[in-house]
Amino acid sequence: MTYSMPPTLTAEEAVMMVRPGDHIHWPCVSGAPEHLIEALVRRADREKEEGRSNGSQLHDVTISHFYTEGYADYTQPQYQGVFRLDSFFVGGNVREATQNGRADYIPCSLSETPRMIASGAVGCDVVFLMVSEPDDEGYVSLGTSVDYMPEAIDKARVVIAQVNRHVPYTYGDARIAVSKITALVRHDAPLKPAAPSPLSANDIAIGRHCAALIPDGATLQIGIGNIPTAVLSQLDDHKNLGVHSEMFSDSVIPLVEKGVINGSCKHTDPGKLTAMFLKGSQRLYDFVDHNADVLMQDVGYTNNPAVIASNPRVVALNSAIQIDLSGQVCSDSMGTKIFSGSGGQLDFILGATYSRGGVPIIAMPSITGKGVSKIVPTLTPGAGVVTPRTLTQWVVTEQGAVNLYGLSLRQRAEALISIAHPSVRDDLKRAVHGM
Repeated sequence: MTYSMPPTLTAEEAVMMVRPGDHIHWPCVSGAPEHLIEALVRRADREKEEGRSNGSQLHDVTISHFYTEGYADYTQPQYQGVFRLDSFFVGGNVREATQNGRADYIPCSLSETPRMIASGAVGCDVVFLMVSEPDDEGYVSLGTSVDYMPEAIDKARVVIAQVNRHVPYTYGDARIAVSKITALVRHDAPLKPAAPSPLSANDIAIGRHCAALIPDGATLQIGIGNIPTAVLSQLDDHKNLGVHSEMFSDSVIPLVEKGVINGSCKHTDPGKLTAMFLKGSQRLYDFVDHNADVLMQDVGYTNNPAVIASNPRVVALNSAIQIDLSGQVCSDSMGTKIFSGSGGQLDFILGATYSRGGVPIIAMPSITGKGVSKIVPTLTPGAGVVTPRTLTQWVVTEQGAVNLYGLSLRQRAEALISIAHPSVRDDLKRAVHGM
């Protein structure tokens, strides 16, 4: 089949399509097109050196994206007035800029981002992508990061796609017609792999407690980090598990190969591994490449609580920075300082709550590496409540697992103290009036 290809430009030529005052979006994690991003920053440097003042010089350009890693020079102090980051989730590469006011955060559940774009609540003029080679039907694939890009692509004036032969070809909403792309930039670069961290004894203990709560036939939401890895490592004896998740990583592959994960009990996308983005090693990228059993979907679908809840026995596994003795969960900030974001936690907690046989879990170490309890009498002033106490059910630490569902405030406090670190239990008891 023949189809019309957009023009192929250099990165320097392509970023000249960005206008002052534009709002730019790009995908997260390994899907971030760093070649284009670096070219945009170089343009700003070049224009500053030239002292250009004819109205075309970049200024007041807003950038938005989910969690990213690596290159983020656009948040450096010298680009104030040129670039402004309003992110939907704060990663370590932009955290200092966000906490110091050079960047900002848009509070939201990630399921809402497509509607924010469609409604105009968040502007969208330009989209940067990184995509696979085109197929015979005139489609490219977003590969590892779909995010809210389909909605952004439809809304944007300009769509610039870095074509990279290392991007795996994935299906679902990841497939984008080349007719929607304004210009192509060819640049091959291996996707950055995520190196797993060694599991600690606490990780393994938390994983064991969580695994005991997962029934056969469950649909799993799996997050980032050691705890999800520890949970998955202890599911070899389970049967007929499925995945409908914001993301997944290498840890699902052994379970798929053993037949433990087969998606046979899912009501939506039966037999498929459904996710919005991927984070892992080259093994993961090879596993998903042209794999029809992997469905990469828009976040408005993966994180829609109604879609999630339509699956049976949804197990939503999320973490927290703090949880107070009434069950309020903070997972986005340390006091008033934004640390990460709400992400999809509330989306999946709601989905699991209303799923038949669902199991919403908040899992975390009882204490930080610096010896600070994560179970506290009251949240730090200014801390954001991501999951309200009305929705908090299972809470797991290395000390055990408790279910707060149906418990009074006093009973909740007693339950949470029982899984707090032993070194702080007496202090927590004293903090509860009359206990």
